[in-house]
Amino acid sequence: MNAGEVIATQPSSTAWRGPARRLLLNPPAVVALCCLALLLAGSAVNSNFLMPAYLLQQLQIAAFLGLAAAGLMAVILLGHIDLSVPWTITTGAMMAAAAGAAFGPAWAIPAGLLCGALIGLVNGLGVAVLRIPSMIFTLGANAVLQGLMVLYTGGHAPQDAATPLMRDLAVGRTVGLPNAVLAWAAVSLLVYLLLTRTAAGRYVYVIGNSERAAYLSGVRTAGMTVACFIACGMLAAFAGVLLAGYSGNAYQAMGDPYLLPAIAAVVLGGTNILGGRGSYLGTVAGVVFIVLLQSMLAVLQMPEAGRQIIYGALILAMLFLYGRSAKVK
Repeated sequence: MNAGEVIATQPSSTAWRGPARRLLLNPPAVVALCCLALLLAGSAVNSNFLMPAYLLQQLQIAAFLGLAAAGLMAVILLGHIDLSVPWTITTGAMMAAAAGAAFGPAWAIPAGLLCGALIGLVNGLGVAVLRIPSMIFTLGANAVLQGLMVLYTGGHAPQDAATPLMRDLAVGRTVGLPNAVLAWAAVSLLVYLLLTRTAAGRYVYVIGNSERAAYLSGVRTAGMTVACFIACGMLAAFAGVLLAGYSGNAYQAMGDPYLLPAIAAVVLGGTNILGGRGSYLGTVAGVVFIVLLQSMLAVLQMPEAGRQIIYGALILAMLFLYGRSAKVK
């Protein structure tokens, strides 16, 4: 073989590596393929995995996680984190049920969303104005919310039940589709348009890449940070409202199982944990993957400790692949 033949053989190898590399650097596509692999593997264990009724049920469950992940993604894109999501979910659910019982069903959902907005406002002011690291401030806020809800209920399960509208949003159906899925789809469309079609969405990415550069360019970084935390709080509270409707009432620590899966869904979708890069479609794919994975683990009777190990390992793997790029200060 002469030198010309050696050179001629190189493009085929490069051409093979090119598509593979592009696929690897496209997290939404990778996660979508993983979802397909999970469905095929699940169908080998349980034939119901590919049944339309089962898939709709999984999407209904995914809606609760998807709402929490949507708000969390906005905060992560800024380069921050919100660890108060678990008890924001619980507080939104409890206050919605309490307001429905005290003031009438029409006040239930607005009260839950208002509580979420207030929690997000406090978090945003603490991070943007007081300049306290978001991990520390929101973790403290989560502890405060837990104490307030325990104080409110006396440590017992709340007696207030979900309103009929909350139950209908969570378990009802419209033209054969779960209302929770339709609500998640509406929120997803709004978030996608805000992030990709508005100046505010571009500002979120700019702040995540370099808050200092964004500020010097005239972006109101503090206001955008507060707005993203408010959105995160409201969406977490909305997830709590739907969860209360799904279960019939609110209960203690109902949001605890959602923090790590929500973070995992956002990171799996390709959002840089340092901020500045990410696709909302990837987050949606990450949510579906996490829910399918949970279903598979439940079928395999995986203990909770094993599930937490898997979530953590997935986050670390995605950080290794996509989270090591340097960020402009």
